[in-house]
Amino acid sequence: MLRKRCLTPAGPPLILLVCHVITALDVPLDPKILEGLQQPPTLTHQSPKDYIVDPRENIVIQCEAKGKPTPSFSWTRNGTHFDIEKDARVTMKPNSGTLVIDITGGKVENYEGVYQCTVRNEHGTAVSNNIIIRQSRSPLWSKERVDPILIQEGNSLILECRPPAGLPPPIIFWMDNYFQRLTQSERVSQGLNGDLYFSNVKTEDTRNDYICYARFNHTQTIQQKQPISVKVLSMDAINETIAAFLNDTEFYSDSPAGERRPTFMIPKGQTSNKLVLRGHVLKLECIAEGLPTPEIQWRKESGELPSKRTFHENFQKTLKIIDVTEADAGLYRCVAKNSLGSIHHIINVTIMASPYWITEPKNLVLAPKETGVLICRANGIPDPSITWLMNGIPIENSPKDLSRKVDRDSIIFSDVQTGSSAVYQCNVSNEFGYLLANAFLNVLAEPPRILTPANQMYQVITNSRALLDCASFGSPIPKINWFKDDQTSILDGDPYVIHDNGTLEIHVAQKDNNGKYTCIAMNDLGKAENRVQLEVKDPTRIIKQPEYRVVQFAGKVIFECKVKHDPTFTPTIMWLKNNEELPDNERFIVGEDSLTIGEVTEIDEGTYTCIANTSLDKDSASVELTVYAATPTPAIIYDRPDPSTDLELTDERERSIHLTWTPGFDHNSIIEKYIVEYEDGLHEPGVWHYLTEVPGTKSNAHLELSPHVLYSFRVVSMNEVGRSQPSSPSRQYQTAPAAPDENPSKVEGAGNEPDNLVITWETLTGIQSNGPGLQYKVHWKQKDVDDDWTSVTVANVSKYIVSGTQTFVPYEIKVQALNDLGIAPEPSTVVGYSGEDLPMAAPGNVRVRVENSTLAEVHWEPVSLKSVRGHQKGYKIYYWKEGSVFKQSRRHVEKKILTFSGDKTHGKLPGLDPFSLYKLNVRVFNGKGEGPPSPDEQFETPEGVPSAPAFLKILNPMLDFLTLEWGAPSHHNGLLTGYTLKYQPINSTHELGPLVKIIIPANETNWTLKNLNYSTRYKFYLHAQTSKGPGNIITEEAVTIMDEARINRPAVDADKAMASRQVDIATQGWFIGLMCAIALLILVLLIFCFVKRNKGGKYPVKEKEDAHPDPEIQPMKDDDGTFGEYRSLESDTEDHKPLKGSRTPSNRTVKKEDSDDSLVDYGDGGDGQFNEDGSFIGQYSGKKEKETAEGNESSEAPSPVNAMNSFV
Repeated sequence: MLRKRCLTPAGPPLILLVCHVITALDVPLDPKILEGLQQPPTLTHQSPKDYIVDPRENIVIQCEAKGKPTPSFSWTRNGTHFDIEKDARVTMKPNSGTLVIDITGGKVENYEGVYQCTVRNEHGTAVSNNIIIRQSRSPLWSKERVDPILIQEGNSLILECRPPAGLPPPIIFWMDNYFQRLTQSERVSQGLNGDLYFSNVKTEDTRNDYICYARFNHTQTIQQKQPISVKVLSMDAINETIAAFLNDTEFYSDSPAGERRPTFMIPKGQTSNKLVLRGHVLKLECIAEGLPTPEIQWRKESGELPSKRTFHENFQKTLKIIDVTEADAGLYRCVAKNSLGSIHHIINVTIMASPYWITEPKNLVLAPKETGVLICRANGIPDPSITWLMNGIPIENSPKDLSRKVDRDSIIFSDVQTGSSAVYQCNVSNEFGYLLANAFLNVLAEPPRILTPANQMYQVITNSRALLDCASFGSPIPKINWFKDDQTSILDGDPYVIHDNGTLEIHVAQKDNNGKYTCIAMNDLGKAENRVQLEVKDPTRIIKQPEYRVVQFAGKVIFECKVKHDPTFTPTIMWLKNNEELPDNERFIVGEDSLTIGEVTEIDEGTYTCIANTSLDKDSASVELTVYAATPTPAIIYDRPDPSTDLELTDERERSIHLTWTPGFDHNSIIEKYIVEYEDGLHEPGVWHYLTEVPGTKSNAHLELSPHVLYSFRVVSMNEVGRSQPSSPSRQYQTAPAAPDENPSKVEGAGNEPDNLVITWETLTGIQSNGPGLQYKVHWKQKDVDDDWTSVTVANVSKYIVSGTQTFVPYEIKVQALNDLGIAPEPSTVVGYSGEDLPMAAPGNVRVRVENSTLAEVHWEPVSLKSVRGHQKGYKIYYWKEGSVFKQSRRHVEKKILTFSGDKTHGKLPGLDPFSLYKLNVRVFNGKGEGPPSPDEQFETPEGVPSAPAFLKILNPMLDFLTLEWGAPSHHNGLLTGYTLKYQPINSTHELGPLVKIIIPANETNWTLKNLNYSTRYKFYLHAQTSKGPGNIITEEAVTIMDEARINRPAVDADKAMASRQVDIATQGWFIGLMCAIALLILVLLIFCFVKRNKGGKYPVKEKEDAHPDPEIQPMKDDDGTFGEYRSLESDTEDHKPLKGSRTPSNRTVKKEDSDDSLVDYGDGGDGQFNEDGSFIGQYSGKKEKETAEGNESSEAPSPVNAMNSFV
């Protein structure tokens, strides 16, 4: 059985036992198992070594740990015990060692110092790093007098910044009075020390607001230096202004500044030295003055600059190399040159290194009487020293233990006994830093447990690989055996392989592999078993594939696709066109085993694919559809070519052969090309593959071949219409076998569990194998560790699982092909990672800054990359609304999630409800999942403006008042301070009248408006408001009712009645219709009168006038209602005389009678007379209330045209 206990096949017994421990260390994450396991304390989170705190916030020193039994916590400060109970400002979080120091009203300086956390339980003691607590500082700029600077054009200049020393150091930048950054260039730039350097000055540099700013990020403060005034003078200006500036300014240079070769402003001298630590950023700077402005170039004297880590900044004046290594040490030359010459400076860079891990000690779990080793291997420059401690005490002062031996960077344990559990500390240090690691030895005796679910069903397709899981845990490591059905013999050997993790693999599953399988895990303390079931299913195959079709336009085509499948499955048939879904068109009809396309068009041409899917496998087949236009009769018939004939093989060699053939008839369409296909009779009989193609002008091809293939060839011709049927196959030709020419592709490594590495690759095809006995040699080793390659040879698989790995560490991987005749060339190496685990730590120092009533910004401190234990995908913010500020919600709280990818440490929460109470927490997540949440942070959003009132109704509209009723806003978004009601009338032409505004208390939901105009339309506007302002407006319109009784009542005041009725009557439809009828009747009557007059006829009134002539007055009798003679305005002066009973003043205006109670007053005004049948003859002219007759209006008798105009 392939139950290996070590990755190394041979070696000293000690190494074998150590390897055994590596595979035995895996403690499963199943909570049910972890509950019963005793474990020494393990630190899970601690604050950074150098912890700079904000004096405005409480100090939080983190110390989290786990263990069984639950560990206790204690602290030291500056090397002595820190008694928390004696300081009321210091508290320790429950079930945690994290300290919270309340600095409200206190001084942070009192708590500066070196802190260390100690974690204990009955199995050992773990200690944290020394955590140095320091207060961040942002001191003010020292007061100084900054004199203005007068300088000649062309000279160099340095403006010094000299910021105050802060903790951490500030960020320096130069701006003007308007807080705009000063423009920098090759001529003007800021140095690493913060000073502003001018290689040469120009008159445009004159200004009085050169200001240096220092930003202290930790305290979020900015300090500024006094502004510096610089005036640059040309030679002409110097003669005019030097007297004014000589007394109170500095003056640079008293001679013209001409062109000159470069000299260095910084650094000084010809050489300098620079020391930088490994892994840090190296910055080298050279700034030169000269005229013209010098250019800077960099090079390394003893090698090339690392291209991927080198950056040029500050206009080539700064050379930056990130993540420096020992190879970056050496001499660096910077060269400054202009048209007049050059100068250089040599910088000697020395690389030192604080300690860094090569092999960090890992927790060790052993069974009684087993052997193991703790390894603590680190490097540094200079070489670091290693010190071992046991339970926080130097190991030389610890109780003697014969089963333990310290050998420099290792502790070897042999024949361990129950009770030997302890926590060991490895301290690695040199003058540049230290590393401290805790690793426990835990002696456990546990019987086997099966972790795989019982009675699990596995289903695979015939001829594919089957993997049956049997994950187990026990100490010592259980031995795994497999049995099938009721057999008593152990499954071992072909076709079965038992992997180190207990998985049973069947390379090529067949129907006779169906059945029940039992796995048994055994060690010295007992055994456990589990049963699973395997079902091997028939593959899904398309037995009748769709065939190539050439269809005439508007024709019909049917593609068949018949599928054979396992009877226990129901396949899903799907059709695609050009690898996309079929068009949504009723012409496409999908049947059970066919696709029908009716009335085909040119756009239906393309590749159609039939896909048969089951839950385990799928099969597909594709076909081409060609559509051609109908041709008139008679016409030339175009068709696909006939198949080629007479295939002949010549010039036979190991890796090539020559093929010739006779072309078939082209059917009036020139053959464009020939496609040569081959069949591999050894590996894939019956399957034809594309090999090559040649132009249609050739009928032969030189074919490149692969070893160990039984070839048959055929030729397919292609013209504009389509492909011919394949030719008959050629005779067979077999090539000799050889070693593989290539290695598997797509090699990857990625664990699916925290303790394994899954290596996958794409297997070689039969034709790529080049010979019999194809196998794969899988190599792997941990990256950046000085270990040998571990390898294993497998066959008929595309995956290998390496168990017992550390969580998320990089591995170098390569997979090499080999067969019975030899091995393939050396494969390339890829880097993969062992499995991820859930992140261990939560983001710290979560802070919320509320920007407005609907937006908040969240900041947090990132977790350490080591605690992520995987590829850091980003952070997630979980937030939810607890309720309004004054009332918490009792409903189910719906949590919302915002995801921020990468290593962002802040994000914004949009769409918040105003005046609400929220809570949130932050979690980091990797490919495995999310880490623990940070403590819930609570914040409140300020008030906002309310939403619109829920509704607005008009109740009981009366003559001059009505009532409005409304609903409170659905979202108050704060405390309502009241409502604002505005309204205005709307006339018949939809013009708006004056706007009236009313303020209504917040507790009101209805309001009555009085003293309104009756029969008038009003528009109402209503909105609620909080202290933040008004909310959205809701509008409504309503009309007060008409006063009908008042219309029927006789008028008392004619002037008032006439004005009011203009609103009540003139806008009514019945009144307009009546007036139009009267106007039409008058027009007909007048036309008739004028026609009669033109014919010389006389009215009866004319006869009366002749009998009773009167030169001034034409009388009218009341009994018969006849008129005096009525003539056109164009007639003589007789026509201009007034009617009987009228009085015409000297100014030719008509006076109003004493009694105006007539129908004239109910119209638009004017004088008129009626005959006995009630018809109205006379001018109908408009009057307005309180207006007198205008002096310029005519009092003449009306014409028909004037009468009609008065109505219109």
